[in-house]
Amino acid sequence: MNQDYIKSNEWSIIEEGFNAERVKSSESLFSIGNGAMGQRANFEETYTGDTFQGSYIAGVYYPDKTRVGWWKNGYPEYFAKVLNAPNWIGINVKVNDEQVDLNTCSKITEFRRELNMKEGWLSRTFKATLQNGIEISVEAKRFLSLELDEVGAIKYTITPLNSNATISFEPYLDSGITNEDTNWDAKFWNTLNVSTEGNQAFIEAHTMKTEFHTCTFMESQLELNGKQLSIQPEVVKSEKKVSFNYTAEVKEKESYTIFKFAGYTADRNHDKSELVLAAKSVLIKATSLGFNDLLELQKNSWAKIWETADITISGDVKAQQGIRFNIFQLNQTYLGTDPLLNIGPKGFTGEKYGGSTYWDTEAYCIPFYMATKDEKVARNLLEYRYHHLDRAIENAEKLGFTNGAALYPMVTMNGEECHNEWEITFEEIHRNGAIAFAIYNYFRYTGDYSYIPEKGLEVLIGIARFWQQRATFSTAKDKYVILGVTGPNEYENNVNNNWYTNYTAKWCIEYALESIAKVAKDYAKDYERILEKTQITNEELAAWKKVAENMYFPYSEKHDVFLQQDGFLDKELVSVADLDKSQRPINQKWSWDRILRSPYIKQADILQGFYFFEDHFSKEQLEKHFDFYEPFTVHESSLSPCVHSIQAAKLDRMDQAYEFYLRTSRLDLDDYNKEVEEGLHITSMAGTWMSIVEGFGGMRIKENKLSFEPKIPKQWDGYSFKVNFRNQILKVSVNHEKTEFELEGTEELEVLFESKSIKISPNSMITV
Repeated sequence: MNQDYIKSNEWSIIEEGFNAERVKSSESLFSIGNGAMGQRANFEETYTGDTFQGSYIAGVYYPDKTRVGWWKNGYPEYFAKVLNAPNWIGINVKVNDEQVDLNTCSKITEFRRELNMKEGWLSRTFKATLQNGIEISVEAKRFLSLELDEVGAIKYTITPLNSNATISFEPYLDSGITNEDTNWDAKFWNTLNVSTEGNQAFIEAHTMKTEFHTCTFMESQLELNGKQLSIQPEVVKSEKKVSFNYTAEVKEKESYTIFKFAGYTADRNHDKSELVLAAKSVLIKATSLGFNDLLELQKNSWAKIWETADITISGDVKAQQGIRFNIFQLNQTYLGTDPLLNIGPKGFTGEKYGGSTYWDTEAYCIPFYMATKDEKVARNLLEYRYHHLDRAIENAEKLGFTNGAALYPMVTMNGEECHNEWEITFEEIHRNGAIAFAIYNYFRYTGDYSYIPEKGLEVLIGIARFWQQRATFSTAKDKYVILGVTGPNEYENNVNNNWYTNYTAKWCIEYALESIAKVAKDYAKDYERILEKTQITNEELAAWKKVAENMYFPYSEKHDVFLQQDGFLDKELVSVADLDKSQRPINQKWSWDRILRSPYIKQADILQGFYFFEDHFSKEQLEKHFDFYEPFTVHESSLSPCVHSIQAAKLDRMDQAYEFYLRTSRLDLDDYNKEVEEGLHITSMAGTWMSIVEGFGGMRIKENKLSFEPKIPKQWDGYSFKVNFRNQILKVSVNHEKTEFELEGTEELEVLFESKSIKISPNSMITV
């Protein structure tokens, strides 16, 4: 059974009724972020029940020393961890000296939590009876400002309902925090200084090893019944914590409110000696605006994002809520303003996967950011990898590769590999292909070739060198083979000739050769610079070509399909439909040994190749491979349902496409994988966007133009999306009778609709 407590709503995530068993799941689902920082939806007041406290600063991490029983040469020294940062949301609340704590209240009613995605805020309301008999009503609202991205704001109001009461608010900062996820229980933070000035408090701290310096800060304002109060706080300071106590006598049914403005300044953006000054500066801006005006700015900022990014679905509220939740969380995680940042699989919602960059960015996220933002944002994501090219070459050298061969890391914060499972670190090398494909995909979509001569070609050369050296010539097969790999299906380790890996290697080499020829011909100056830097020779290019032209692909005559890897047909081919439901998910029920011997596929593997290189294969070939492999796919990766949804739509299997769409869009909301309390699946959320735009909308680039073959699930009345294509915004609206195209731009746009050319004039609508 999937969880089903989130109320259906087009623009909000809503939970009604307090249930202690759901707290950690809700902390993930109601997470908030602004690209520069983020936090799980922990309660502001004390909560002594089971909770996973988490607050994170973009780009701030710790290299947690690798922990393995048997060290192998080439192992990364550390696993990068996104750090649980000093806590600033905390406000201890006491009523007649009794702590407000939902874990100990004798009665809780009218509990409601709402994450408003349209406007970018989180609220919580409840009534409770404390053990001392006093009944209270609480309203809390908070947001992380997009406008002032170093600051968050909280409004917390408490009303005694059945008696007068002495109420104290104790807002605090605390740097004595730990990560849920550590290898050695190491100390991650060193607190340098705790200071106060009037109603402001500051904790300066730095991370161990990586030496990121931060200042966590706060300032509070108070109101009684809507009138501003001036209370001299009682200040309590310790080595790692600082709190202010604001106590007031509050009459029955009067409201006592604290406004807390707080957040982080970090030496990624300021000189480390001026972090307190920078904090004071942002506090002046925030407090002079005040909570309400800052909230209005928040609403405007989100309105601008939704203007291009929104997808509307009519007639299916759960599907609508799902896609908006995915788009919202992607924008909370990454806004494209900082080229040194990237997108972690959990974003700011948890610590699993270390918060680092995976191949998910290139394979799944870039299409979303290309189409919903300015193309500079996608270019920033490409440049992130260019800046790490030297590290990718070092990573390959550690594994014995030479001559500038580059192996991009499976997991990274700074370009160094920091994943410490050998079957992933050493074997899941297909990630190199996604990075090259993203360069091609960026040019295909934006038409901006300049990135390739300026930066991209050097990346393509490093990747091609790796593939040429990684391939082995098999005299038995008279072909080049790639041995000892893990494909996208991580339920097969150390296999030979994973088809997707081999096909990607061949394509990367061919694309690098084609790009070298084009740059040599059309960008002579860039070519000379690259030639000097890479020392590439004709002999080397000939060696690459030989590998690409003679690559081996395992194939079954009997089934007329490419084989996922050499030994796939040796397995006992029992489909997922014939697997006892009590055995699912197999990654939680089976030993790893049993999984590796099974035919079960974690996520699209060969079908990932058919997704990337769709135009290399016929629809009949796609159908054959889909029919052969999907029945063995358990979809136990968040990255699986979206690819299958796109392909099912292409094959006109709309019921299946819709089912996969719901699974990808509501993966976290309905907790399909029974793990949402660890955090959300941020990078796969971009796949949800693709499953509508590329799946149902059938959007592709053909003949250098946008092309559409729209379809609509029978469960929907209609849907619409916008794409920014080469600096013109095209809106596509589809229902069961017609498709409408509307263009916001300055020039006519030619698109293909079911292979026929249509010309759309600026600021006009065309109905097909």
